[in-house]
Amino acid sequence: MCGRFAITLPSDAMARLFEAQPANDLPAVPNFNVCPTTQVHAITAGETGRRLGAMRWGFIPHWYRTPSDGPLLINARAETIAEKPAFRAACRERRCLIPASGFYEWTKDADGKRLPWYIRSSDKAPLVFAGIWQDWSQEDATMATCAIVTTSARGPVREVHHRMPVTLRPKDWGLWLGEAGKGAAILMQDPPSEFEFHRVDPRVNSNRASGPELTEPLAHS
Repeated sequence: MCGRFAITLPSDAMARLFEAQPANDLPAVPNFNVCPTTQVHAITAGETGRRLGAMRWGFIPHWYRTPSDGPLLINARAETIAEKPAFRAACRERRCLIPASGFYEWTKDADGKRLPWYIRSSDKAPLVFAGIWQDWSQEDATMATCAIVTTSARGPVREVHHRMPVTLRPKDWGLWLGEAGKGAAILMQDPPSEFEFHRVDPRVNSNRASGPELTEPLAHS
C-alpha cells in the first residue's frame, strides 16, 4: 500500500512539468508528511487541456452519505480495480496523476516496533503515481477525491513492503490520462522505475510530524 508520501516540488514547477493549468487552491508545498484525508496535487485531463488541482486523498464512492460512511479508500489495487464497484467507473473514465518526491513504508523489528523507510527514485527525479478520482456530492457541497493505484512490489522494494504505488514514466502520462487513446491497463503491469530507500526517524510515525528531516537517512549511533 501507500499510506504517506512527501512532495517538495513547487506548484509552479509541477504546472510546467505536466503542462497543466494550475488551480488557485493548491496545497502548500513542501510537505514532507502527506497523510490520508489531506489535500494533494492531482493532474487531470479535459477538453481544454490538463489541469493541476487539489483533491482529498481518500476516494469517496458516490453512495457514501458522509466521507466516513465506509472504509477509507486511499489505495486501489491494480489487480482488482476494474472489478470493484467503488473503483471500476473511475478506472475507465477518471484517471489522474499524483506527483510525489518519495513515499514511506514500514517494517517491524523483533519486538513489533514500526520502523519507517523513505523510498524514492534512484535518480532523485519526481515520482508520478497512477491515480483515480471521483467527485463526491452531498446536497450543495462537492468534493474532488482520489486514490493511489498500487501493485505488487518489485525489485529491492520488496525488502520493505509487498505493495507499492504504480509509478508512471513521462511517456505514459498521456495514456494514463486518456489523452492517447485506450490501453492504460498495461501501465499497471509495467515495471516501475529504479528505487532506493533508507531508514528514517520514527518521528514520521506521527501524522503531526513535519520538516525536511523526516526524509533524511536515520543517523546510527
